[in-house]
Amino acid sequence: MTKRIKARHKIDRRLGVNLWGRPKSPYNTRAYGPGQHGQRAKGKPSDFSIQLKAKQKLKGYYGNMSERQFRNFFRKAFKKKGDTGENLVGLLERRLDAVVYRAKFALTVFQARQLVSHGKVKVNGKKVTISSYLVSENDTIEIKDNFKQSVPVLSATQSKEREVPDYIIADHKKMSALFSKIPKLDQIPYPIQMEPKLVVEYYSR
Repeated sequence: MTKRIKARHKIDRRLGVNLWGRPKSPYNTRAYGPGQHGQRAKGKPSDFSIQLKAKQKLKGYYGNMSERQFRNFFRKAFKKKGDTGENLVGLLERRLDAVVYRAKFALTVFQARQLVSHGKVKVNGKKVTISSYLVSENDTIEIKDNFKQSVPVLSATQSKEREVPDYIIADHKKMSALFSKIPKLDQIPYPIQMEPKLVVEYYSR
């Protein structure tokens, strides 16, 4: 298990939010940062720290990807026409691990990433093992036949923690989903407020 995956239990407390809206989040019982200085009072945050935290929340939400990966997504968003913040969240929602998570084939985005990397997911009938693979509109995502009745997948589809968003049409009997469109910020079911405009400001310094 990588340090990044092991650290997911600290992300909520470090950022001061229940990032994924999970009832078992450690932030629910310890609403302060980890470590011996976690409960120390903090002064008024600077503009830079506000922008940094917005970036950390968005980056952490999608499996706490590396800074290099996240910056590459920002560069792609910046080069596209239109609002850079909207472009950024649209690209992040197109990640294969994010789509698997949104379709409720996995309980967490970390579990979704594992399903993809272990070759349990197909896109338009072909196995894809790259979690950052960008799904296109009207692509079909499916769990491999020999894994459709596995405990992790069945547990995820039966979970009542969250619902499948409108831009994904999921069929949990067939364990398949259609990515119908690239969502806008207000269509993405973030449990907390995400501020991609602040992320744009952070990288535009």
